[in-house]
Amino acid sequence: MNGKVIVITGALGALGKVVAEEALARGARVAGIDHAASQFAATADRIELGGVDLTDTTHASAAIDKAAAHFGRLDALINIAGGFTFEAVSDGDPATWQRMYAMNVMTAFNTSRAAIPHLTKSGAGRIINIGALGALQAASGMGPYAASRPACTASPSRWPPS
Repeated sequence: MNGKVIVITGALGALGKVVAEEALARGARVAGIDHAASQFAATADRIELGGVDLTDTTHASAAIDKAAAHFGRLDALINIAGGFTFEAVSDGDPATWQRMYAMNVMTAFNTSRAAIPHLTKSGAGRIINIGALGALQAASGMGPYAASRPACTASPSRWPPS
């Protein structure tokens, strides 16, 4: 990872923080994007873009472009951003399913789409989508999450495809 520029969505969540710290420890430069407010001032090796709604294509594109401008390029995108709601189908609300779809699918789609031009320029471009075991082994009440989360984690990809 030494010298690579990596964008991490959901970078201020529990998993995102660990991934960002590990990437930094391995010599990567990290742009963290999250809905939560930023926690660190920008440095040569790290920028946090907080308050970003990745379900909105305009916000996702602006954040990706800002990360690329800060570092001069992007080499990888790690999509971790998402959400979880516990709700049984029997008394569930269709709005919950729509929110889970937006948070767990559209965030990955929007950031991937925005990052592709930068990753293509890099020549080393990678997109990694991270899900959770709960998406594969769901229990009662996990329907909206289990239906939406696997959609963004089909497989890691290389850009451009070979």
